[in-house]
Amino acid sequence: MSTERERFDEVGKKIKREADGAVDPTGSPVGTLNTITPCAACKLLRRRCAQECPFSPYFSPHEPQKFAAVHKVFGASNVSKMLTEVPKAQRADAANSLVYEANVRLRDPVYGCMGAISALQQQVQGLEMELQVVRAEILKLKYRQASVHVLPASHAAFLAPGDVSVAAPPSIQTPPPPPASAASSSTSSICITPNEKVTYFG
Repeated sequence: MSTERERFDEVGKKIKREADGAVDPTGSPVGTLNTITPCAACKLLRRRCAQECPFSPYFSPHEPQKFAAVHKVFGASNVSKMLTEVPKAQRADAANSLVYEANVRLRDPVYGCMGAISALQQQVQGLEMELQVVRAEILKLKYRQASVHVLPASHAAFLAPGDVSVAAPPSIQTPPPPPASAASSSTSSICITPNEKVTYFG
């Protein structure tokens, strides 16, 4: 009978502790067990999930694969240390970052995040080059369009659409040959007209 009485007292104390439990700054009671559902970490590690569990706010029991990847790459104790070293306001971002890094490391064990960063940088460089080509093409088209509209409106009124003609290049007149001097008169006199072609070497 005394054992039954002790058990009731113990259960009563436990209920009282849960009801009157201390409250941390976030408003949740400290030192109580999470009786609803354990977090993904405690489920994977097969342990009871306490209310102050460092993994509970960041690893939902509905997404166990996230903690499984983080645990496989970093280990549970290292993740716990990393999360406690980060200020509370940044812990959710830190947990998301760890999940991302772990997933990338599992996909690419050699390069990990650096492989993803390098691929994205190459994509950015390719897109920047493509953007430069498109901008150059736009400038070409703008200049071409501007050069078409260079003809002033006062001159354009005088020209009908069919009256525009292309002018022929001016004819080049060759100067007359110099008069023959006395020295050259003693030699053979050769007279070359401007229309004749002269070959100098053979």
